[in-house]
Amino acid sequence: MSSVKTTIGAAGILLCLACARSGTTASISASRSYDVVIRGGTVYDGSGATGVVNDLAISGDTVAAIGSLTNARGRTEIDAKGLAVSPGFINMLSWATESLIADGRGLSDVLQGVTLEVFGEGESMGPLNPTMKKEMLESQGDIKFDIPWTTLGEYLEHLERRGISPNVASFIGATTVRVHELGYADRAPNPEELARMQTLVRRAMEEGALGVGSSLIYAPAFYAKTDELIALARAAAPFGGSYISHMRSEGVRLLESVDELLRIAREGGVAAEIYHLKAAGKANWGKIPALIAKVDSARAAGLAIRANMYNYTAGATGLDASMPPWVQEGGYKEWAKRLADPAVRARVAGEMRTPTDKWENFFTAVESPEQIILVGFRNDSLKHLTGKTLAEVARMRRKSPEETAMDLVVEDGSRVGTVYFLMSEENVRRQLKLPWVSFGSDGGALASEGAFLKSNPHPRAYGNVARLLGRYVREERIIPLAEAVRRLTSLPAGNLKIARRGTLRPGYFADVVVFDPSRVADHAPFDRPHRYATGVAHVFVNGSQVVRNGAHTGTTPGRVVRGPGWKRAQ
Repeated sequence: MSSVKTTIGAAGILLCLACARSGTTASISASRSYDVVIRGGTVYDGSGATGVVNDLAISGDTVAAIGSLTNARGRTEIDAKGLAVSPGFINMLSWATESLIADGRGLSDVLQGVTLEVFGEGESMGPLNPTMKKEMLESQGDIKFDIPWTTLGEYLEHLERRGISPNVASFIGATTVRVHELGYADRAPNPEELARMQTLVRRAMEEGALGVGSSLIYAPAFYAKTDELIALARAAAPFGGSYISHMRSEGVRLLESVDELLRIAREGGVAAEIYHLKAAGKANWGKIPALIAKVDSARAAGLAIRANMYNYTAGATGLDASMPPWVQEGGYKEWAKRLADPAVRARVAGEMRTPTDKWENFFTAVESPEQIILVGFRNDSLKHLTGKTLAEVARMRRKSPEETAMDLVVEDGSRVGTVYFLMSEENVRRQLKLPWVSFGSDGGALASEGAFLKSNPHPRAYGNVARLLGRYVREERIIPLAEAVRRLTSLPAGNLKIARRGTLRPGYFADVVVFDPSRVADHAPFDRPHRYATGVAHVFVNGSQVVRNGAHTGTTPGRVVRGPGWKRAQ
């Protein structure tokens, strides 16, 4: 991509801006030269407005003009007739933290038009102390990497230096700051520890963190009480940060968990977001209308509450979500040690099969162990079990599913990656219609090659956006295309308070997607998940083309996107 930058006058920018907002076209008569001109596409600017056939020009890393650019010339010209042109898509829940170290192209997401990966569901890649670095090295699976960073900001800058195709941003993990100060203990922090945790949050916010993220069904996050989370939210609030949470329960205590999130928002003085909105377990499917009513009521009262979701009826986590938090106290090594005790195993097995409101039990949330698929192992000797259900493996071993789950955790040296079929299709469709819901894959940005093929991800890593645009927008017409684009772009960008992204507007960063609404589709089933989506023709990140005619160009122009509290280093 040429580095020549061409600008248009202020009057031209204002004219183009007015055209983009009003849906009319403008003829920019003077002959101008740009790095890229995308011609004749239907431009969806991210506002939710109906698409308008227009040209779009890019100079350097920014959108330079939108309108009728008949006399303009681009060093690169793209014929977008019959195609949609939109802002780059934002993945609000990304676990590309390690996959982008292994392969900076981020193919499974970039080929769907994702231009920004947002990390930080409970755990973030910094700040780290020496013990945490040691544990991170020891727990690495198929992807191996050094850890030259300490803070979250240093990690993000490390990615940018290595070279990545998408932009990256992150919340600071509430679990991460807890482990930094308390380790894996099941207790509240004392005042001095809590003050240090708040200081870690403030430093991360100054480095550009977006806010505080939590994941409260998992140990040790489960041990955090509401007051602790409010204190962390208050530390982020003066920097414009928000609170985002995998709530304490998505099942039996779903509504009570929404109440907790609302309390944290209210008392912490922050906006709040629900990660991967769902009602988990058939007995809880009917709670979604009450949840929606709670959120709508809070929004009407002035609280900035929203959610994100993935577009599938199965979730993915680990076998830790099937075992009580007490057995996991102290981290994996203590968990595995306890599972060697027959008395402990008997107690755990009993609690696994018993419905409870004391902790989030995915073992009882599914209808049977046939709906639990094992997808990720560290131990090469267990990888042949990838893709089998827990019930299948239990039959192979002639043990109960509960015993088998405990054995696998010990043998694998990990929590074992697991898919649980928990949700209803009816609720997925209902949630898609909510105007305050954006989208997140809850997966990595992978490649169908190399180390990534040693485990099976949830298909959402390869298809979350394409499934939305293909199945739910084009085929089922759940929401219009313009609204889907808004909720993939300007909605999350506005929620995150990130500048000059999420909208196609002159002067904004040129994160641009050109796709075919008539053929965009996901192709990744659960048994063969490493299959790329199709229908996205071209993708630009910061003005550089990373996808051309559906294939990656090898370009890695991704940058760190920082939150509103960022203090630029002097």
